[in-house]
Amino acid sequence: MKRPAFILGGTGYVAGELLRLLSTHPHFEVAGILSDSQPGEPVSRAFPHLAALYGELTFIDEATLTARLCAAGDSALFGAAPHGVSATLIDRLLTAATAAGARPRVVDISADFRFHEVAAYAAVYQHAHPAPARQAEFTCAVPEHLSTLSTVHVAHPGCFATAMLLAVMPLVKLGLIEPRVFVSGVTGSTGAGRSPTTGTHHPQRHSDLYSYNALAHRHGPEVEGIIAQLTGVRPHLAFVPHSGPFARGIHLTAQATLVRPINSSAALAALREFYAAQPFVRVLDAAPRIKEVVSSNYAHLSVAADGQTIAVMVAIDNLTKGAAGGAVQWMNRLCGFEETAGLLAAAPGWT
Repeated sequence: MKRPAFILGGTGYVAGELLRLLSTHPHFEVAGILSDSQPGEPVSRAFPHLAALYGELTFIDEATLTARLCAAGDSALFGAAPHGVSATLIDRLLTAATAAGARPRVVDISADFRFHEVAAYAAVYQHAHPAPARQAEFTCAVPEHLSTLSTVHVAHPGCFATAMLLAVMPLVKLGLIEPRVFVSGVTGSTGAGRSPTTGTHHPQRHSDLYSYNALAHRHGPEVEGIIAQLTGVRPHLAFVPHSGPFARGIHLTAQATLVRPINSSAALAALREFYAAQPFVRVLDAAPRIKEVVSSNYAHLSVAADGQTIAVMVAIDNLTKGAAGGAVQWMNRLCGFEETAGLLAAAPGWT
């Protein structure tokens, strides 16, 4: 029997991507998707592209989802609710599940459990953590950088953070660089969520490219903290994000000063060895392209070095590898399934 899977996040893009991935998953079956604003409404109305897969599925309210979660025993709970909302909701659901003897495993995709300390969360988000007692139950990392877990639940890093971690972690862990990294990344409009704003509305974004939150984006301290937890070294990340004129994908470049001279061939060999056992990371000779990874859980990396400076280029899909796909990858591991289950499909290529 397939394990019941529950989704928090209603009509958001990440929730829709979770539904797409879980529709063909060999071990999970969607047992409920929460939307307090649209309970009883067909899921296909919010996600018409999934109508053939979920024609009869409707959104449910929190009370219904709680009852199903408590009756499910072992289950998978994906948190794709907004930041600041997710932690409170997950706390209530876990409290009810524990009282009923149920054992859900949680992968949260919001930012609520990404910081190791609640004080760090408060410093970045300028408000107290919504569920501080739950913080110690979550570990935040990408699956490629942590082989074993000491917590029951996982917080998946953000989309830009996933790309940054894939680029910067090997440089720090292998001791190749001085701990100051300059990062520039471009993301598609889906990274800003479903509700249009001045910065994401298509007429504003089409045929344009611009930076935002330069040197002040919240993913900077998030990534610094994760790297510090896993390596003992806290690098300084000078991060400048950009909005790109496309819907899906992230292209990111991380540059740093080498501590010893190496050339591109040596850097490429080091990166390939670091990720040799990781099925979703491919280190390429050529520069990575967004079209080669969009709609897939794969990350394409390449590297250049001139003896003084090293640059790592990364391309991922922000909704898949950077959110829903990475979350499914983690949940596979939490539930004892093969890490690649349901995620091996290649990118379409000509989107």
